[in-house]
Amino acid sequence: MDLEVRHLRVLCTIADAGSVRKAAAQLGMTQPSLTTQLRRIENAIGGLLFTRGQAGCQPTPLGRSVLSRARSIVADMSTLVTEAKEAAVSTGGARLRVGSIGSRAVPGWLRRLHARLPETDTTIHVDVSVSMLLHMVAMNQLDVAFVYEVEGFPLRLPPGVRQRVLVEREPQFIAMSATHVAAERPLVRLCDLAGDKWMVDPTADDECAAVRRAFTAVGRTPRLVHVRDNTTAAELVASAEAVCPCQPTSRPRAGTVIRPLEDDPLTVRLSVVSGPRIAEAGETDAVYADLQDAYLELAWANPAYREWLMRNDSGLLLAGG
Repeated sequence: MDLEVRHLRVLCTIADAGSVRKAAAQLGMTQPSLTTQLRRIENAIGGLLFTRGQAGCQPTPLGRSVLSRARSIVADMSTLVTEAKEAAVSTGGARLRVGSIGSRAVPGWLRRLHARLPETDTTIHVDVSVSMLLHMVAMNQLDVAFVYEVEGFPLRLPPGVRQRVLVEREPQFIAMSATHVAAERPLVRLCDLAGDKWMVDPTADDECAAVRRAFTAVGRTPRLVHVRDNTTAAELVASAEAVCPCQPTSRPRAGTVIRPLEDDPLTVRLSVVSGPRIAEAGETDAVYADLQDAYLELAWANPAYREWLMRNDSGLLLAGG
């Protein structure tokens, strides 16, 4: 097996993610296939590159040596590709590369960007992994990204990446079947859902840990179900097989309801992260304002979220009104 840049990128991703499972999700692979590929790389090099333990996947001394060379090679190749693309774009017009978590605010954000920058080629990359979005901004593969930060699990910003908070504390609501015994309550207690299966996306950074921490605080242990497919997830919720944390701006699907959780045990902070390229272009403030307007419009139009904002005397309500 001859090592290629893609193999070196795999090693860097495993090291940065801290586990083969997380790295596989970021690379769009299954965990078994990534494990097999790692073994082939180790066989080609002739030694163990990572060890697994309670602290996650850690590089061996040989692994650290290989990674020190691999990172520079991967970075040089990424820079080469990026500079080539930018050179091509410079002959064809301006370009804005936008990244985002999944959010209903994205269409409104893009609509405002297109209206304000009609001559700019604006692209969008949506990813469930905040770590991947941060990495892409740091590697100059994205100019700006809309990300979240789970309360209690602070973001690790790569060097050169700037962060600007959009919403300091956004509550996470709960989606459940319309036939659920708690569906008629305007406010649902976490302990009332302790007997339910909680559906989480294993590729979403810190989501599982946040749910576990919230249940630990009330002396319970959650029953977690890992589902990545949105269609399957919606069907499982509608059929009362599970409940699912969701954004407060979400719309209920057929057969489901969305309710706020008492005392907001699950919250996130929403931010815009950006690299030096957009700052040099003087676009940071305007791009941030476009997303802020899109989010406020969505929050104000959602009855359940608007009621929560009123109950918590949020500053967002004044901005939205």
